[in-house]
Amino acid sequence: MKIHHLNCGSVRTIEATYAGPQPAPAVNHCLLVETPADGLVLVETGIGLGDVRDPAGTLGTDWVEMADPALDEEETAVRQIARLGYAPSDVRHILVTHLDVDHSGGLPDFPDAHVHVLASELGAARSEAPSFRYRQAHWSHEPHWITYGPESDEQWFGFTALQPEGLGPEIKLVPLGGHTAGHTGIAVQNGDRWLLHCGDAYYYHREVGPLKEPHPLLDVVQTTSQVHRDLRLGTQARLRELLRDHGDEVELFSAHDPWELARYTSGTGEQAAGREGNGRTAGPVRMP
Repeated sequence: MKIHHLNCGSVRTIEATYAGPQPAPAVNHCLLVETPADGLVLVETGIGLGDVRDPAGTLGTDWVEMADPALDEEETAVRQIARLGYAPSDVRHILVTHLDVDHSGGLPDFPDAHVHVLASELGAARSEAPSFRYRQAHWSHEPHWITYGPESDEQWFGFTALQPEGLGPEIKLVPLGGHTAGHTGIAVQNGDRWLLHCGDAYYYHREVGPLKEPHPLLDVVQTTSQVHRDLRLGTQARLRELLRDHGDEVELFSAHDPWELARYTSGTGEQAAGREGNGRTAGPVRMP
């Protein structure tokens, strides 16, 4: 199984809170997983072709003003996947942490894929759209939804785990509540370790470290968009414990931290941060 780390939508440039990392645009960190039995699996979709071509109509003018997206067609998942030699129809499954505009914009680019999401998230999106958070244009093509409730007897390092239909046991949904009505992490086994895409359960790598330090700009975004403050903070506390107790078995990363993405893409030659030379690629970074 091969995993590609992709940036599917650069947005406003941010600075780290400590010396070393260079300022970089926040990202939309997605995964493309080449599985031996289940075809291509896309984790998150970022900003899609429709968003690039009609940002006001699909993303909304308020969101565009807030996020300042690059709107580069070459950063979309469908274009990056084409550069790897695949067609949109080769993406058989999409797993989304939630349906905020910057996480679901690429859904229309893969109309044949089965889209896995928590039922509570899909319900909230349908009832609240159109809004700053949810935009109907991202699912007006009527995706092949596969939804999940919160009940499961399966555990994953002490978290509830849900097995996505049609996928093998190396991929799990791991509910991480607080940010939206049905926010989930997505765990992918990579050899003898697991990757946990935490979505927007946290926004900055230092939040899940011993300093518990939020990013001053990104924290405004996460606190104003949370649906349940105590649940969000509790989720972050549990992620710190996971990293502390199982850091040799599990790697965590969030959706928008450019320095986390750089862990996986710096020096690898992957086309994972958009078009070369666009001035939006994060460079190498120390992660204390």
